[in-house]
Amino acid sequence: MISLLSIDSSTEALALALSAPAGRFFFEGEGGAKASAELLPQVRRLLRDAGLRGEQLDAIAFGRGPGAFTGLRTACAVAQGLAFGWNKPVLALDSLMLVAQDARTQGAPEGLPLWVLMDARMGEIYAGCYRRAGAAWQVVEAPALYSPEALRAHWSSQPLAVCGSALQPFAAQLSLEGVPAWPECKSRAAALAVLAEQAWAGGEHLDAAEAMPLYVRDKVAQTTAERAAAGGKA
Repeated sequence: MISLLSIDSSTEALALALSAPAGRFFFEGEGGAKASAELLPQVRRLLRDAGLRGEQLDAIAFGRGPGAFTGLRTACAVAQGLAFGWNKPVLALDSLMLVAQDARTQGAPEGLPLWVLMDARMGEIYAGCYRRAGAAWQVVEAPALYSPEALRAHWSSQPLAVCGSALQPFAAQLSLEGVPAWPECKSRAAALAVLAEQAWAGGEHLDAAEAMPLYVRDKVAQTTAERAAAGGKA
């Protein structure tokens, strides 16, 4: 069996997964400032629990985004560093697809387009559309950044199913009453493992030097005036 280490810190949570011959091993904890401090100790713990050394891994996967700027850089840098050190390829995973996979385990329909809507802060939404077909996810619409109004205008008809952290804070603007919805993740780490295994099976590995985060927002910080207008929210 393959052995894959997967890292995602694209949100306020840190998710790690290790797919190994002994099974799947997970860690989920706080992201943000704590992610960089927790990440490597927890990677060592997962490897120890699985009875593996880093050199025995087949690849290192990371959530490339979209998501929080610092979190994306952290996951990419650690994955790249470990891959260089252990001479392994990397797998760059779509962080919105991860949310779609989690919603699928909670009952989201297979075969229908599923919109993932993640709170991007600054009054905006990261959104992408995916469809599960057989053993793999397909991208229907690639991740992009929208205002709630622009996203509603973008939809030619009401989505058939939605998931993600933007559903609650933007409920009034999105007007998705009656649409099947999964606003909260059950386990990002478990979804991360599935996507990494799917990417490996699909031959999506890259040289470590090619590891890059996916940024869909050019502006990553607010001015003091903008923060004040938004009530101090990031």
